[in-house]
Amino acid sequence: MLPKTLKFKVAFYVAVALTVTLLLFTLVLVLHQREQFLQEAVTRVNLLSEVIKRSTRFAMLQNQPDAVHRIIQDVANQAGIDRVRIFSKDGNIIDSTYPPEIGMKVDQKTEGCILCHQSAKPLEQMAGAEKARIFTDQEGRRRLGNMEVIRNEPSCYNAACHVHTKAQQVLGVLDIVYSLEEMDDTMQRNAITIAGFSLGFVILAALWVSLLVHRFVYVPLRDLENGSKRISSGNLEQTIPVRSADEFGQVAASFNSMTGALKSSQLELREWARTLEQKVQKRTRELRAAEREAARGEKLASVGLLAAGIAHELNNPLTGILTFSHLIRKKMPEGSQDAEDMDLVLRETKRCAAIIRRLLDFAREQAPEKKFADLNMIIQDTARIIERPAHLADIEITLDLDRTLPPVWVDEDLIKQVVMNILVNAQHSIENEGTIVVRTRRLPEPVSPEPGMDPVPMVEMAIIDTGCGIPEQNLKRVFDPFFTTKDVGKGTGLGLSVSHGIVKAHGGTIKAESTVGKGSTFRIYLPLEAPLAGDAAGVTA
Repeated sequence: MLPKTLKFKVAFYVAVALTVTLLLFTLVLVLHQREQFLQEAVTRVNLLSEVIKRSTRFAMLQNQPDAVHRIIQDVANQAGIDRVRIFSKDGNIIDSTYPPEIGMKVDQKTEGCILCHQSAKPLEQMAGAEKARIFTDQEGRRRLGNMEVIRNEPSCYNAACHVHTKAQQVLGVLDIVYSLEEMDDTMQRNAITIAGFSLGFVILAALWVSLLVHRFVYVPLRDLENGSKRISSGNLEQTIPVRSADEFGQVAASFNSMTGALKSSQLELREWARTLEQKVQKRTRELRAAEREAARGEKLASVGLLAAGIAHELNNPLTGILTFSHLIRKKMPEGSQDAEDMDLVLRETKRCAAIIRRLLDFAREQAPEKKFADLNMIIQDTARIIERPAHLADIEITLDLDRTLPPVWVDEDLIKQVVMNILVNAQHSIENEGTIVVRTRRLPEPVSPEPGMDPVPMVEMAIIDTGCGIPEQNLKRVFDPFFTTKDVGKGTGLGLSVSHGIVKAHGGTIKAESTVGKGSTFRIYLPLEAPLAGDAAGVTA
């Protein structure tokens, strides 16, 4: 089965076309050369016949047949001459270089006589080309024969011999038979030589065409094929070489441009897909956070309403209890057991009053009265309050404050309350000795306080303790109202919830991080600049 490659097909069909063309050219050339050789041979034989006729003229006039025989014998000895004969008018061979045929009579229907004796009256004149004849002898060899008429000229019938009369126009015929073997051999050699050169030319031409096709057609097509396979497999990194400025080069350049465009489109699609996925994830997180905030807001609103109702209902009777307890205590002697018991009642009653007051603060919407303030100074003033009790508990408070921090748009009292709540919680979480670090810094990049809101410049206040930490399951509930991990009687669960509301009212956010056994970190983010619109946000329950 023949190969199906383009290179082989082009080389094969070019070789076939050249072979057919050169065969036809060789055939035409050989036929033309053969015709020329035959024409030269005929001309040569005609000239030779004329020479023999003129050479034997004198010997014939002298009636010297031996001399005539020697002349034709000398001519016959030349290369290529088969025989020379002289016919009488009646067709008898009166002399020949082939002795056995002397005296024989030649039939008028033979190949040499039929030309003149086609009719009853023989032809008297024939053109030079018509005198020649080509025939094959008994041995199958090709021969060229030429007959020259010997006419009865005045010098003949006036000669002394008086053999022929004036009325006899033709005395005889000189017949020369020329061998065509040498010419045929030459023609055969020439034909073989031409065919060999033609075949060599065809092979060389096919090889050159194959090389040219391989270089200028097959290689660019193979590049295109390999490039197409790489693209189909998803590889868009490699390009195909542009080997020339012709049509194949233009196709290669266009192919590379298409590959680049596909690569760019693929990268854009991947980037769009990645960006879309990120946006979907971001929006999903924002939606879930908004849902959690909405649920928490509803929960806080309900708890606030409930707390306000309970606080108002308990505050009036609790005030009466506290008033009458003070009056009864004044009537008791100092140091008595009743006085000590009444002091306990007064302390617990005041604690209940404090809880009710916190409930009212939690339920009441108090709008922050903001102005530009020094956050570092707020932290220092608040830390100074709990510094002494912390020192008594072997707790070290360290302030790592950014002195280049600009003023912050806040309500000083409310932010002090936030710092106080978190510092107190940090102190309570440390059972033995430990440290509390308060750090401030300006964030290098704007931060979005709420999902979906535009990022704004912010400062960060981090309060880090080495306390017991908060379990992971409780970490998400630390800002819920009334949730506390402290023992009964040590906390109300409202401090972080109130702090969360205050930070939210300032347009900021608060986050908690904790590891059980290592400590907790509360990060508070507050906006640096005052909002363009009026700040109507309040502390929400």
